[in-house]
Amino acid sequence: MFKTYAIIGTGAVGGFYGAKLQHSGKDVHFLFNKDYEYVIKNGLSIKSVDGNFDLPHINAYNHVEEMPDCDVVVVALKTTQNHLLKKFLPAVLKDEGIVLLLQNGLGIEEEIAQIIKHQTIISGLCFLCSNKVSPGQINHIAYGKILLAQYAQNNFYGITDKMQSIADDFENAGIQIELAPDLNLARWKKLVWNIPYNGLSVILNATTEELMTNPYSYELLKSVMSEVVMGAKSVGCMIPDDFIPGMLDYTSKMKPYRTSMKIDYDTGRTLEVEAIFGNPLRRANSEGVDLPLINCLYQQLKFLNLKNVVLVNRGMIMRKCDDSKGGGALT
Repeated sequence: MFKTYAIIGTGAVGGFYGAKLQHSGKDVHFLFNKDYEYVIKNGLSIKSVDGNFDLPHINAYNHVEEMPDCDVVVVALKTTQNHLLKKFLPAVLKDEGIVLLLQNGLGIEEEIAQIIKHQTIISGLCFLCSNKVSPGQINHIAYGKILLAQYAQNNFYGITDKMQSIADDFENAGIQIELAPDLNLARWKKLVWNIPYNGLSVILNATTEELMTNPYSYELLKSVMSEVVMGAKSVGCMIPDDFIPGMLDYTSKMKPYRTSMKIDYDTGRTLEVEAIFGNPLRRANSEGVDLPLINCLYQQLKFLNLKNVVLVNRGMIMRKCDDSKGGGALT
């Protein structure tokens, strides 16, 4: 078990898991941006299906240089902000520390490996419905499991003692953990959900329930999922035949909500198009495999993303968080 944790990106994901760790007794240090003044005075408040709790006093910082060196640095930023990690990680990570990436997409670890030296990179794929509804206020709607896998240049590291130690800490905090031996396969499996639901929720302006109950979007979901499986196969990741039906059944039982990419789009934030769509496309293309439906989603999202940026710059998008439709970190 590890003594100290740093949370880089205290939003719906990092704020929820970091709060759970502190609530269980861990020494946790949170990096904030806009919410710093509020949480210094009021702390964090978690409304959760697993039980509500408040943390009136937390270790909050608005400058990474003021944070102590920590055993585990949890990165819960959007991948569009990963350029900041060149400054953040060396400032807060111990020499023998661990970077725990709670981020979606593909090809992220290679980028982080260029920043740190000999420290370990472990990725956590989050199956969580959570939303930051206001400063210092997080609403945990459903789920919460994290699948952990360790990064290696050959994409296969197996289950390690460091993974198990992190799992022990999180499970003691009431967070369900699953350990996976193959990070690359785990990321492609998550993309089977990420790519169709995130992409179509933005393009079709729909919640998960609307996508699942409309027969036309339902067929499109299945077709896009099949392309993701094809892309995975092109790089040697074999996803079993029953995975897509299982994922559809899993989603049909969810509460209706907006995906995190839809929330980002609605609030004028930059979308994680490259990590979730561009990188998998390029991996498959490099193996001579064409994924036309995913490429179509990619091009449309690039268009919408650029259009959104223009509207934000003109002050034409109202930034808001409407929790009445739910919100997702199951991205």
